[in-house]
Amino acid sequence: MPATAAADMALVLFAVFGVLGLGWRSWLQYRRTGSSGFRAVSAGGLLERLAGFGFVLALAVALSAPILQEAKVVEPVSMLNEVWVQAVGIVVATAGIATTVYAQLEMGDSWRIGVDQRETTTLVHTGVFGRIRNPIYTAISTFGIGIALVTPNLVAIAGLVLLGATIELQVRRVEEPYLLRTHGDAYRAYTASVGRFIPGVGLIR
Repeated sequence: MPATAAADMALVLFAVFGVLGLGWRSWLQYRRTGSSGFRAVSAGGLLERLAGFGFVLALAVALSAPILQEAKVVEPVSMLNEVWVQAVGIVVATAGIATTVYAQLEMGDSWRIGVDQRETTTLVHTGVFGRIRNPIYTAISTFGIGIALVTPNLVAIAGLVLLGATIELQVRRVEEPYLLRTHGDAYRAYTASVGRFIPGVGLIR
């Protein structure tokens, strides 16, 4: 697949991810609860702001990768510029979109983007959350890996690394302490038996 065609496909995948994973899910949340589910990054402390802005930056960098490749400003890494790599990337990114939406729906009315320290939401620990504590982040990471394979240039790789770093910061330093303060022993028991991003991995005992 030519580099420009691969970039077009990556942009289509990004559009689908934005419409389903952000737009549609936020609309559904607003219809159900009267809240969009978005929490202002600027309202949190330093770590919340770093994680929130880092996440937005990571998505912006990842989105710029196919745009820059389309404009021929950057080129794919030669060893990864193969049709089969791009095909795998499309499948992985599509799976990431589907699992993001599925995990968001499983979270129900507790779904949020960001953390409001004043809120107390239900601790979801059934369904896919009974196997992985953060399936939405796992799914988003899967989408990011897929996009980086569709347009495997240095900008996309940098966006993927930044995405991984900010997800780790958000989960370990923002969300886990918040959930521990909010749910106490119930959350301790949950983290002792359910993996952070992969089943059985990242247990806290």
